[in-house]
Amino acid sequence: MSQEFKLIKPNFVPPLEEGYRPAVLANRAFRAEVEASGEGVPLVLGLERADGSVSRYETQVFPEGHARAQANLFYVERLVKFLLWQRGGWKVYVGGPRSIGEHIAKVYAMGGAREFDFKFMGEDVYEHTFTVLPCDVSEVPAENETTQALGRHLDGCRIGFDLGASDRKVSAVVNGEAVYSEEVVWEPRKQTDPAYHYNEIMTALKTAASKMDRVDAIGGSSAGVYINNRPMIASLFRGIPKDRFDEVHNLFLRIRDEMGVPLEIVNDGEVTALAGSMSLEDNGVLGIALGSSEAGGYVTMDGNITGWLNELAFAPVDYSPDAPKDEWSGDSGVGALYFSQQCVFRLAPKAGIELPKDVTDAEKLKAVQEKLEAGHEGATDIWRSMGVYMGYTIAHYADFYELKHVLVLGRCTSGKGGDLIVNGANEVLNAEFPELAKQIEVQLPDEKARRVGQSIAAASLPAIM
Repeated sequence: MSQEFKLIKPNFVPPLEEGYRPAVLANRAFRAEVEASGEGVPLVLGLERADGSVSRYETQVFPEGHARAQANLFYVERLVKFLLWQRGGWKVYVGGPRSIGEHIAKVYAMGGAREFDFKFMGEDVYEHTFTVLPCDVSEVPAENETTQALGRHLDGCRIGFDLGASDRKVSAVVNGEAVYSEEVVWEPRKQTDPAYHYNEIMTALKTAASKMDRVDAIGGSSAGVYINNRPMIASLFRGIPKDRFDEVHNLFLRIRDEMGVPLEIVNDGEVTALAGSMSLEDNGVLGIALGSSEAGGYVTMDGNITGWLNELAFAPVDYSPDAPKDEWSGDSGVGALYFSQQCVFRLAPKAGIELPKDVTDAEKLKAVQEKLEAGHEGATDIWRSMGVYMGYTIAHYADFYELKHVLVLGRCTSGKGGDLIVNGANEVLNAEFPELAKQIEVQLPDEKARRVGQSIAAASLPAIM
């Protein structure tokens, strides 16, 4: 009997990626195989964050010495990777067969295949040494999750901003109505001086402030990991040298003090989900924004946010050995390569499309989208592929989130693209996962949310003291 973890070919094959092997199908097949063996043993993963909160994930694996025990290692490593980027943590408890815990400890270490994650989740985000603790199931700490209310404050004169990799947006919001909005192209990732970011953000804030009688509060969103209004890691600041990163850590605290009003900034995915929840007037919302990268955010069934990272851009969704590799994290098959302009760019050559040179990424995407609108078959296949990815990946996400709504938005969903993605996702869910199709509504933002949702949601973050 093969020791290898088995990959499953999907019934819906992306037009431009025949080798695609969805994580959800492989995981479900593995769990079914363990259950059918009648010999499964518990495996419990615990992820501890800096504030002492703990997430738990429970599953079944083959016991030590079983002919298929080797397959445990791939299954659990991919689970750990997903959970780290979904929920976050600097300490991972691996409760179950000792060989699994020892494997994870070896992989997530200096010199291991996941050295990037070791550094990122340890010193960079949680300011602890990343630790993997193999242990018995009984030694994994009890779940200790915390949630909090986010935003929904609409009183007064507020500024809402969103800092993207290609453009920065800002709105002036008075009693829940956007009275002014603007989008300005910028290139923050290439800048090595934090003064560039400071000046651009302050310019945006002052422009919005000039459209109102006063400013009572400021709320913002941006890709990256933000803890207590401090960017720990963010692609916007990728070009800043380490010896100047303290200036970035304190950037928004400085802006708050200079503006003299409450200021809150969170991950853009959280604001996406909040905007969706406010627009739908419902909870259990996962927002997936397809922009320069993939942004994820989650509003619980109770209408709160968690202390999780929800950095789904770096959570694995494709287990194919030929899956593309992310240039930043060094891992393969992660969300950003399937749900962003990065996906469009990597599939374009397969679709017979030559990307324009010496232009911004935003202009490259626009060029491919123009072909899509004109009915170009290859461009259509790019978005049809993304629809297939989305269907299988929503089913994968549903193993980790309690969902009623999935809101799909972002630059890659404009024009015909959004409908192709959502229709493709629903086709996959209805055929392959009918039980989920009945529970989860997958949709694009309605007109209300498209018009002002993100800016109003961002502006609603701080309470006015």
